[in-house]
Amino acid sequence: MDVTPGTGNPTDHRADPAADHPAISAQLGDVAFGYFYAYALRAVAVHRVADHLADGPLQSDELARRAGLHGPTLHRVLRFLATRGIFQEDERGAFGLTPAAELLRTDVPASAHTGMVWLTDEIFQRSAAGLEDTLRTGRTPFETAYGMPFFDYLRTDADAQQLFDTGMANMSGPEDELIADAYEFPATGTIVDVGGGRGGLVRAVLRKNPGMSGVLFDQEQTVAEHLLDEGPGAKEIAGRWRTDVGSFFESVTPGGDIYVLKHIIHDWNDEDCLRILRAVRAAIPAGGRLLVVDAVLPEGNEPHFAKSADIIMLAVVTGRERTEQEFRDLLGEAGFRVDRIISVPNSTSITEAVPV
Repeated sequence: MDVTPGTGNPTDHRADPAADHPAISAQLGDVAFGYFYAYALRAVAVHRVADHLADGPLQSDELARRAGLHGPTLHRVLRFLATRGIFQEDERGAFGLTPAAELLRTDVPASAHTGMVWLTDEIFQRSAAGLEDTLRTGRTPFETAYGMPFFDYLRTDADAQQLFDTGMANMSGPEDELIADAYEFPATGTIVDVGGGRGGLVRAVLRKNPGMSGVLFDQEQTVAEHLLDEGPGAKEIAGRWRTDVGSFFESVTPGGDIYVLKHIIHDWNDEDCLRILRAVRAAIPAGGRLLVVDAVLPEGNEPHFAKSADIIMLAVVTGRERTEQEFRDLLGEAGFRVDRIISVPNSTSITEAVPV
C-alpha cells in the first residue's frame, strides 16, 4: 500500500487535506452515514428478506410480494446494502444472496439473524447516541438513557433478557466449535463454564472430548433455557453434564479442572472483574486452569474487531476490551499467572492462566 504523502489514501495521516479533500471527505461521510447501514440491516433482518431468496435471485417487486413489503422501497434498501456486500443486484435488476446475506437466513447453520436483530436493537441505538455526553462525563451511556446498569435492567424486562440470551447464543454459538478446536483440553476432567449462557461451549467441548464432563454455571433464568439436552450432539453428551446456578460475584462451582470465562471479563470494570476472578480463584484446585475467552487489543491503527467491541462495552456496560498487559496485571492481582495466549480464528483469544 502506498502511504506516501499526497497519494490520496484517505487513511494516510500525512496526506494533504487540500489536495486529497474529495477522498478524505468521502471517508468522513461514510463514517457519519454509517448508522443508516445498521438500520437498513435491521429492517431486512426483522422482515426476514433473506429467507425468501434461498432458491435464487428475485426481482424486488416479486420479493416484496412474497415478504409482504413495499416493492420500490425494498429495492432502494437492498441496493443500498449491496454497496456493503450484503445482497447483490444482477444485470436484470434481481437481488440475490451474498455470503453475508446468506447468514441473515433463519434456516441455515450458524445463522446470524438473531444476533443482528439484537445488535441493532433500541438498547444499542440509544446507548450509541449517548457517546457525545459520555466524552464529557465518562458515564456509561446506557445508564444515562435507562437509569440503571445494563444487567440490572435485564432483570426488570423479561423481553430484553430473552433477546439478550438468544442474541448472545446466536452470536457466540459459531465460535464455540472454534474454541473447542483451538485449545487442547485434557482427556478427562471437568470443565466449568462460568456465566456460560445456554451451554453452547460446554456442549462443543464435551462432543470433542468424550472423556470430559461439564458444568454450566449461570443465573437461574438463563440456565433454565439451556440447550444441552437438545440439538446436535445432545445424545453424545448425555449424562456428562449438569447445571448450577448462582452469582459469579459471590462464588462458583468448586472442584473443576478447567474454568472458562467466555466474554465475561470484558463486560465489567477492573473492580468487578476482580470479584469474579477471586470467586474462581477460591474454587479452582491447585492444578486447575482458567481460560479467559476475550479479544486481546492489538497495538497500532489497523482495524480490529476488539476495537469495535470496546466501543460497545463503553456505550452499554462498564467494561472494556483489554491489552495483553492489562490481562496479565488483572489476573495477577486476582492470584493467577498467565501461561500463554492462544489465538482463535474469529479474532478472539484464549488467555490461559494458572493459580499461584
